[in-house]
Amino acid sequence: MRPSRDQAASAGGAALFSCSLGIASVALPLLALRAGYSVAEVGFLTAVSAIAQMATRLVLGWVMRRVGDWVLIVGAGLTLGLSSGLVVISAAVVPFTIAQLLQGVARACFWTGSQTHVVRGDRRPVGALAAINFVSSFGLLVGPVLAGVLIETSAQLALVVGTVVACVAMVPALLLDRLPPFAPPAERPPGGIWRRPGVDVGCWAGVSAGAWRGLLSSFVPVALDSAGQSASTVGALVTVANGSALVGAALVGRVNEPWIGRSFVLGTIAAGGGIGLVVPAAELWLLAAVLLGISGLGAGALQTIGPAIATVAVHPEERGEAIAAAGTFRAAALFGGPLAVSGVVLAFPLTAAMGAVGVLIAATAAIVRGRGAVLVQPG
Repeated sequence: MRPSRDQAASAGGAALFSCSLGIASVALPLLALRAGYSVAEVGFLTAVSAIAQMATRLVLGWVMRRVGDWVLIVGAGLTLGLSSGLVVISAAVVPFTIAQLLQGVARACFWTGSQTHVVRGDRRPVGALAAINFVSSFGLLVGPVLAGVLIETSAQLALVVGTVVACVAMVPALLLDRLPPFAPPAERPPGGIWRRPGVDVGCWAGVSAGAWRGLLSSFVPVALDSAGQSASTVGALVTVANGSALVGAALVGRVNEPWIGRSFVLGTIAAGGGIGLVVPAAELWLLAAVLLGISGLGAGALQTIGPAIATVAVHPEERGEAIAAAGTFRAAALFGGPLAVSGVVLAFPLTAAMGAVGVLIAATAAIVRGRGAVLVQPG
């Protein structure tokens, strides 16, 4: 079946935005190292972005009851472009921190807006989310490779290209269907939406996927660079992780009901185990590629399963709020993962710090199953 104009615009915007984000995920930490920042400082700067993302997601449920989701998507492209462009001008602490804050806002608005937009149609949520995550992962596949090649000339050049791509991503966003703001039902269960069965599973999936993404965007490039890998090799290895996340997102959209729960458990173990072991393997690029590939498969599955389960657990007019809630937990882990490693490396080697966080990621599978959460096939 030929995709509609709205589906094509959603996919095109996601690919472009993700490509720009992929460029920044490699260029920013490497530029920071070349500018004289320490490993711990790189982690703290990355955590600043995650804090901004988490804070922004906390209010997006309220925002989407007042403006259409397409507004968030357009604003995200502009904000990401400003983020990368600011560091091109100066890599000093203040502009670098502001750039990370802007990137966090852009991430929150884009992922919440785009995922919410696609689940409001007639398609199965898991299939719609798998499609948008697939093209997003494709953008994240291209971005780091492009960044690695451009950084061989200049990290600033890579960020200039990232700025242009982010701005171009605004064009397809303007072609999206102008769906109205959400109108939640008057009768709602008491308590926070994140506590509801199904939504809580989505939140735990966000914890694992967010911690994985935070480490991939901060300490993985640092570890590979410290092990003597070239900038182009670093970009290629990050792309391996993002490429396997693309495969994981595509595969999980086709699994049958009995495999939803198993995919959740296997995904958390793969994401945590792979990312936790990559530092001792950093000097061996082939082994590092295998571990990053395994972790990416798990993370790609989780980033699709989580929001899909959360959206079918609530009223259709609450789907935006459910996705925002799951995304808030993801953003918290995006912040918590690098921050935890930054703290631990002050007293222990990076290998031990990454390994500990990897174990914690994998342990979320046991936490969810121990709470008796019901993992069902999204409808």
